[in-house]
Amino acid sequence: MEITDIRVRKIAREGKMKAVISITFDNAFVVHDIKVIEGEKGLFIAMPSRKASDGEYRDIAHPINSETRDHIQTLILKEYEKASELEDVATEDEA
Repeated sequence: MEITDIRVRKIAREGKMKAVISITFDNAFVVHDIKVIEGEKGLFIAMPSRKASDGEYRDIAHPINSETRDHIQTLILKEYEKASELEDVATEDEA
């Protein structure tokens, strides 16, 4: 299984959530609403979730092992950093 596309939608407002991501697998299956979060130890991803009747949030799509999660997180954070760098260059060009 290969990640064939990553779309980054940066969040302009202040807060811990920095972006919302969509990833496509094998040009055939997409997962929306993966969040890039700024934590105490740096950036990490949060998988899409839904609030259950007991008030807890449960992931509705997620990797089933840490190796896959780490791979997905690494690729997403690289794309997020690229998008941030491009945004910084565009902002400098406007000035």
